[in-house]
Amino acid sequence: MSGAVVLLVGLGVGVALAQRYGGGGGRMGGGRGRRPPPASVAEDRRGVPDWKVDPRFKTDVFTFARIQYDSMGGRGGWGGGGRWAIDYPDSDLNFSYRLQQLTSLKVNPEPVVLRLTDDKLFDYPFIYIIEPGALVFSEDEVVALRKYLLNGGFLMVDDFWGDYEYENFRREIKRVFPDREPQELPLEHEIFRCVYRLKEKPQVPSIEAALYGRGSGITWEEGHGGNTRDVHYRALFDDQERMMAIICHNTDLGDGWEREGEDPWYFKEFAEKKSYPMGINIITYAMTH
Repeated sequence: MSGAVVLLVGLGVGVALAQRYGGGGGRMGGGRGRRPPPASVAEDRRGVPDWKVDPRFKTDVFTFARIQYDSMGGRGGWGGGGRWAIDYPDSDLNFSYRLQQLTSLKVNPEPVVLRLTDDKLFDYPFIYIIEPGALVFSEDEVVALRKYLLNGGFLMVDDFWGDYEYENFRREIKRVFPDREPQELPLEHEIFRCVYRLKEKPQVPSIEAALYGRGSGITWEEGHGGNTRDVHYRALFDDQERMMAIICHNTDLGDGWEREGEDPWYFKEFAEKKSYPMGINIITYAMTH
């Protein structure tokens, strides 16, 4: 499996992010599935700065890889295209830029989308699945994901809420690993302190839920059924105790990446303090273990 395995060096996240944000209400990324898809990410970067990759090392860079899947669950991305496309491409572009800006990791400015059954899957050591609350893997996807994870790949799962959505994903990941159960990660785990030392497990609501709950201090999303208040970070481990996947439940780190430029308060309280530090910690841990 190719890809850059480089120790990330965290910088002053507040200072660096503030330099880009400029303290105003300007928009870095785009909206939540409101636009038709661009012809390619390279042609429409949504205002995110571009950068060059040294052609001598063009395959030795970190690339943010999002997984496309067919099950829709009643809430689409582009034109009803499925939950896999929520926040795309803005969160992927913004997060790739921040990785390049805030760390020593060499990052591909062009994130990719691929399927679990794509022949190129093993070119990417990190993959991202969003909104798996209604996800149903095909048999071929079950086999492909199992092979990918057991051969050194790392999966991040993000943005799903409540008991029903978690049970759906737990059932599907159980098809991948019938003999393994996701384990709750304690706050003392290295993934919460390997670059940024987090004092709590970060919970990030969508920007709409955050603004609605601002006066009451609510940082969770309601209306998903069951308990959405308690944030969980669970992991799957292989036989050598290597973390193969992190499952971020009752939180939406991707919205903190996507919507960072829309509201100064949301940026400060969630993008800057939670979404980016946790995302960088996850990539650091995945690339160095």
